[in-house]
This record gives sequence, structure tokens and C-alpha cells, in this order.
Amino acid sequence: MKNKVLLVLVDGMRPDAVMQCESSFLRDLRTESTYTFSADTVYPSVTLPCHTSLFLSVDPDRHGITTNFWMPQVRPIDGICEIANRAGMKCAMFYNWQELRDLCRPGTLHYAHFHRQNTDMKTEWQNEVEMTVDAIRYIQKESPDFVFVYLGAVDEIGHHYGWMGKEYMQTVSHASECIRLLRDALPEEYQLIVTADHGGHGQSHGTEMPEDMMIPLICHGTAFEKGRQLEKASIKDIAPTIAALLQLQPAAEWTGHSLV
Repeated sequence: MKNKVLLVLVDGMRPDAVMQCESSFLRDLRTESTYTFSADTVYPSVTLPCHTSLFLSVDPDRHGITTNFWMPQVRPIDGICEIANRAGMKCAMFYNWQELRDLCRPGTLHYAHFHRQNTDMKTEWQNEVEMTVDAIRYIQKESPDFVFVYLGAVDEIGHHYGWMGKEYMQTVSHASECIRLLRDALPEEYQLIVTADHGGHGQSHGTEMPEDMMIPLICHGTAFEKGRQLEKASIKDIAPTIAALLQLQPAAEWTGHSLV
């Protein structure tokens, strides 16, 4: 059976928050998965640079994105969606932070869904449930090869109330439950990868502090060994892992390594 991949990223989700939040879903999922709660992100530990390194498997000093403002690459690198689209595969993206729109070049996505964030916490939670349901409907109807779902409320709440505070932990729990909905609805051919782009401290992030640089990585599905704890992993390993699952040749410039 041919693999398909769902990648879910929770912006700003610290590994220790997963371990301490009320929802046990992601804690339980790791025991059925290949995982690490000490994967490395890239510096600067800022949302757009980290996402660009995830999709392009290179450091920010190569792709050139060092802030949350997109700049066209002088020497473009093919990312996940470019190599999948070239192979005739169907890619989709669901997100609620509009700066992510440039992660994939025009014409490489079969479907893109932007769901605007709201500054009210409970409204943000409801919006992410709605986006999750929209993603489930699309997956079940269209059977895309690669889907990226981005949940941004955790980072938004972290900046507003502080990392590891009550509101932040509640929002991590809520994101965990959204991922439960996705996992429970996935057809059996889908491999699920759950991660974050960075952590945070106080009401910010972007430094080389462990609280900012350490991220969780959970790889769940028939292609992954259950209960295997990775000794070393990077956000740059995610694109090569997805390429391997989809039986695609990684771009020559990618510096990460497949975890399968």
C-alpha cells in the first residue's frame, strides 16, 4: 500500500508542555510511535525561518529567511511540495497564519485553506477545530498524498499570556485534541508526523536557549517502529523523511536525513 503523509505542526509547542498539559493524547501517542522530545530546531528560533528550514531542509543562512518576512530566494531550493508536485502528487495546506503562504511555490498545491486567527482564546480554539474538521473532510474526499496542517494558537497565546502559563497549557491541550481528531479520521495509508517549529520562554522566543530550540517530534504509522526513541533529530530531517515515505528523491541541497 502506497504511503501518504499528514504533517501537523503546533506553533510554539514545547516538549515539556506536552508532558504536563491536561490532554494525554500526544503523550500516549509517542509510546506507539518513533519519537523524540529533544529534537533541534534552527536559529533564529522564529516561526517563518523554522518553517522554511522544515520545508527546504537547510539552515536559515542558506535559504535566507531570518525573520517573519518572506524574501524570494536568490538561489531557490525545491521543497517538499515542489518535488511532490513534480512527481504528479497532490499536496494541500491548512493554516491560520498567512505568512506561511510562500512556503510552497505557486502551482504546487492542489488546495490551500487559510483560516484567520482571532485574539480571543476560546474563539481561536473554535477556529482551529473548524480548520481541523475542514482538513478531515478534504483528506477523506480527495485522498491527497501530502497534507500540512498548521495550528498557530499555541504561539499566539504564548505571546499574549506567557509560555507554560495556564492559558498556554490549556491551548496545548486543545491542539492535542485537534490532533486526536485528525489521527482518528485518517485512512490507514496515512503516516502522521507531529512537531513544532520552536518553543518559547516568558512571552517570547527566538534565542538559542533550550526552551526556544528544543521541539517534540512524533512519527506515527505503519512505516515507523513503535516505541523507538530517536537519539538525535532535527527539524531539517522532516522533509527527507516525508520524501522517503512518498518514495521521492530528496533535493540535492537538503542537509537533513530521513528518519525511516
